[in-house]
Amino acid sequence: MVPVLIAGLLAMIAGVVLGPRFIETLRARNLGQQIRAEGPAAHVVKQGTPTMGGLLIVTCSALPFLVLSQYTAEGLTVLFIVLGCAAIGFTDDYLKLRQGRSLGLPGRWKMLLLAAVTVGAAILLHQTSTFSTEIYVPLAGWNIDLGYLFYPFLFLVIAGTVNGANLTDGIDGLAAGTATIMLLTFLAIAGIAWLRSGAPGERSDVYLDLTTLAAALIGGTIGFLWYNAHPAEVFMGDTGSMALGGAIAGFAIVTRTELLLLLIGGIFVIEVLSLIIQVVGFKRTGKRVFLMAPIHHHFEMKAWSETKIMVRFWIVCAILCASGFALFYRDFLQIIGP
Repeated sequence: MVPVLIAGLLAMIAGVVLGPRFIETLRARNLGQQIRAEGPAAHVVKQGTPTMGGLLIVTCSALPFLVLSQYTAEGLTVLFIVLGCAAIGFTDDYLKLRQGRSLGLPGRWKMLLLAAVTVGAAILLHQTSTFSTEIYVPLAGWNIDLGYLFYPFLFLVIAGTVNGANLTDGIDGLAAGTATIMLLTFLAIAGIAWLRSGAPGERSDVYLDLTTLAAALIGGTIGFLWYNAHPAEVFMGDTGSMALGGAIAGFAIVTRTELLLLLIGGIFVIEVLSLIIQVVGFKRTGKRVFLMAPIHHHFEMKAWSETKIMVRFWIVCAILCASGFALFYRDFLQIIGP
């Protein structure tokens, strides 16, 4: 497990050390956040805060992993999803900055590009030793073979998780903190699978690789969070939120725990559902269910501080992730191969 510790430490130290110069570079180039007019009034003061901090997360995470990687198909698949989603987010951030407004890449183009990432991920998945078109339903104990429907399901997992992460990135430290907890859960899942994959010296390179990548992403995100905690000196932008969402989706796919995302990514689910409920409810009744959606803005409108919201969401996320891990330990170890 030495590569795991080294990858995490290198990524974290790199993020903390390079952070100030990175932020100054963004500020010197006037790469500042555009605040939505319809957002909370308190966010106006954040106008111009350096954004695209996701570049720091991705760079500080990818380099240690590539140095220490076993270069398994599973690890490279997750990395491909991370980089692909980060590229889409970067394009969105760039267009926002170039046009000087909070709207960047149109939604249909995001979905089309996410579909392209899904196709690439599917091609890579076929090279993995763990590939299967079956999904396992916990508690019920069912293995359901989706056949060709697995690929639309793959798109749903990636696009849903990425958009959930994107919606969660609304206040300082919220997306980075919750994503770190989710990644810690997948580190534990991959680590347990690695320990149970064989005797010492004969254990699976696949799960060692996944654990190393998870550790690197955790380290890079913590290094970024050092400067993103309230009051934030830098925002991750869509570059970061989409990369982290892609990472979480990728780990779920290669560990065949897609359905556990309902728990492990529960905060993302709550954020997405709150927006859906707000839109549908307003269209049908003309009344808003929440003061503002997604739901973290509802609590802002109730005069909760950003720090209070952030910490409470972290706590809820930790409870959901612990529940997901317990369910994994109970039901999923039997389907994970060496």
